[in-house]
Amino acid sequence: MMFDPPKWRSGRRVAHLSSVRGGAIVRIWLAAASLAPLAILPSPVTANPSPTASDRPTPSGLPVPRYVSLKYDTTNARVAPGDDMRLLWVYRVKGLPVQVIAETREWRRICDPDGGLSWVHKRLTDGRRTALRLNPQPVAIHKHPNAQSPVAAYLKPRALASLDRCENKWCRIEVDKAQGWVPSSEIWGAEESPQCRTSP
Repeated sequence: MMFDPPKWRSGRRVAHLSSVRGGAIVRIWLAAASLAPLAILPSPVTANPSPTASDRPTPSGLPVPRYVSLKYDTTNARVAPGDDMRLLWVYRVKGLPVQVIAETREWRRICDPDGGLSWVHKRLTDGRRTALRLNPQPVAIHKHPNAQSPVAAYLKPRALASLDRCENKWCRIEVDKAQGWVPSSEIWGAEESPQCRTSP
């Protein structure tokens, strides 16, 4: 079983479009292109742990960095926190995994899978975890967290999956009706260290 990646299509708003060229991710800035919506599985996935505010000196009381997903089909990404701040691009991918690297009371600075940095309102994010396959080859989804276990399915490049949990460098994902394990290094949305380079 092979799961296809999303298809890109043109849109009406300024957007951040990504593609794979020669095995490398290319970031393209367009005035009339967008990411096509992706289907997100309805099954629940494990959210990030929720330490108390006293444990984490952040407005939300949650760790930074941490992963969330985009909650809606359309998400405005801005240059700074505030509805009156300049619009950088529009994400059109519900469920896209992003990493929160900074926050205010109402806004989250996020890093996307292509290295884009922007601010989005917290109401546009979801604590459910997802993962994205960035490499240009499919990856096997194993029934158990080891490379010798049977293969349940394959996840194609640019395909999105729900992320349940990670342990011992393996992550349990779910896509359509397939469940299984992939190495954490084979998906984006599992590495806990900061994924975007920020200015000093």
